[in-house]
Amino acid sequence: MTAAPIDGNALSQQIRAEVATRAAALTARGHQPGLAVILVGEDPASQVYVRNKVKACEQAGVHSVFSAYGADLSEADLLGRIAALNADASIHGILVQMPLPAHINAHRVIEAIAPSKDVDGYSTLSAGELLTGAPGFRPCTPYGCMKLIASTGVDLRGKHAVVIGRSNTVGKPMALLLLQAHATVTICHSATANIGQHTRQADVVVVAVGRRHTLTADMVKPGAIVIDVGINRNEAGKLCGDVDYPEVAQVASAITPVPGGVGPMTITMLLMNTIESAERASTP
Repeated sequence: MTAAPIDGNALSQQIRAEVATRAAALTARGHQPGLAVILVGEDPASQVYVRNKVKACEQAGVHSVFSAYGADLSEADLLGRIAALNADASIHGILVQMPLPAHINAHRVIEAIAPSKDVDGYSTLSAGELLTGAPGFRPCTPYGCMKLIASTGVDLRGKHAVVIGRSNTVGKPMALLLLQAHATVTICHSATANIGQHTRQADVVVVAVGRRHTLTADMVKPGAIVIDVGINRNEAGKLCGDVDYPEVAQVASAITPVPGGVGPMTITMLLMNTIESAERASTP
């Protein structure tokens, strides 16, 4: 068996086409969607991420406001900028690029964003809405992972899903989204004994720990779907994920490559959340 690659680039383009159509409809009614992106400091990776987000907005017909500040920006000034964007009716989503400089409390910053504009889905309110099944913004990476799984045609009801990783940004919300889809979910992490014992029983495995070769072929049930959220570099400096792709692809039925799998979907779902926020704001 050789796994079918799950093409995140192709799926992303399909969803972005839908986003562009909905953005055009809103704009025609005088409600162009708007996303504000804030970057503090000069982290090279963050600069690339922000540049890609702004470019994606332009291509989808979403108005973007980009604010870049030096690493010496005070927390008070950042909170002041967020307050101004909260009050700006032309902005429907606010994203503060992480990580922030050490002197700024990231939790305080996230909680300062108006719930109606928390398109990253990171606030405690968004987390609570996800936990209770209430409508709200879903964190973009897990949201994208669910779209990738759905693209395989699998019905998650009754399936066993294993999530490796328990972060607030990916692991925990991923598990909750899988539960909402009626999967039976196991969460594994650094303190889990014999992770392979769990993954070998899984119909779906999502790996999000940031460590190469976390999932190897002997840990995978034949025919499983494997979603690789990790971003690492190998000895040659080439991008790779958390999964031993060449070997696992010989066992799984479908697998996301790195790059070209989960990555493109994260920004796409950010756009989707922004569109949904704008649609809510435009409804009388």
